[in-house]
Amino acid sequence: MPYQDDVPGGVQWKDVVYDATHGLRVRVYTPRTAAAAAAGDDGGKLPVLVYFHGGGYCIGALDQSICHGFCLRAAYELPAVVLSVQYRLAPEHRLPAAIDDGAAFISWLRGQAALGAGADPWLAESADFARTFISGLSAGANLAHHVTARVASGQLAAVDPARFAGYVLVDPFLAGVERTAAEANPPADVSTLTVEMADQMWRMSLPVGATRDHPVANPFGPESPSLEAVALPAALVVASGGDVLYDRVVDYAARLKEMGKAVELAEFEGEQHGFSAAKPSSPATKEFIRVLKRFVHQGI
Repeated sequence: MPYQDDVPGGVQWKDVVYDATHGLRVRVYTPRTAAAAAAGDDGGKLPVLVYFHGGGYCIGALDQSICHGFCLRAAYELPAVVLSVQYRLAPEHRLPAAIDDGAAFISWLRGQAALGAGADPWLAESADFARTFISGLSAGANLAHHVTARVASGQLAAVDPARFAGYVLVDPFLAGVERTAAEANPPADVSTLTVEMADQMWRMSLPVGATRDHPVANPFGPESPSLEAVALPAALVVASGGDVLYDRVVDYAARLKEMGKAVELAEFEGEQHGFSAAKPSSPATKEFIRVLKRFVHQGI
């Protein structure tokens, strides 16, 4: 795990099963330092950052080095309790299986919050459940959107009696039948996610016969329920300028703003899809961590 040395001795972590039926785990990260405890606004307790990894709903894992490394860093630098969630992958488990797993995790987390001192000892000691943020990268950001929308629309009870404190979408994996300008004429140096790769992953993960306008892929498509009346929490949306999905990500933020939602768009010019996990020591990633820290501790 090559990025662990970035936070020497600063974070402890362990795996906990949250869904025994499907053998799904959550990796719990908590900072060890006194400075982290002092940063807590509720008796030394810290905000909770739920994190769903990327991979086009087809690949990726919570113990993959880029995911593990990012979560170590986020726990240490925000600081926060970070919960990295495993979910089932396509094509063996087509959508909405992954989103159902995300919902099952929120139900598990709600149960932990209700237990108080009887919760998992790491969570009981360090987690301020009233400040729970849901986040994800790429497909994980798509998943985070749908789980947040379920909570905000009343389909799924939140950890807090009202709703999440906020949600963070980093390079969300979005699609549509009609091509955007960035998809039709992608940047010449695209290396991490091409239009062809994205199309293949959607063919492998969406229900058989579905198009890229399916509501999971296109939250604003012709078959998607309106978010106008949904009381979404504050959103931080991250768009990479060198990403073939750039136009879709910017459009997502713009549509939320048009609906009167609280949303912050953070753009990173020239960066590739997934830079925040793939390039942990880059200036852009350091700036992203700074933006994320401010959002989690201060809001918009």
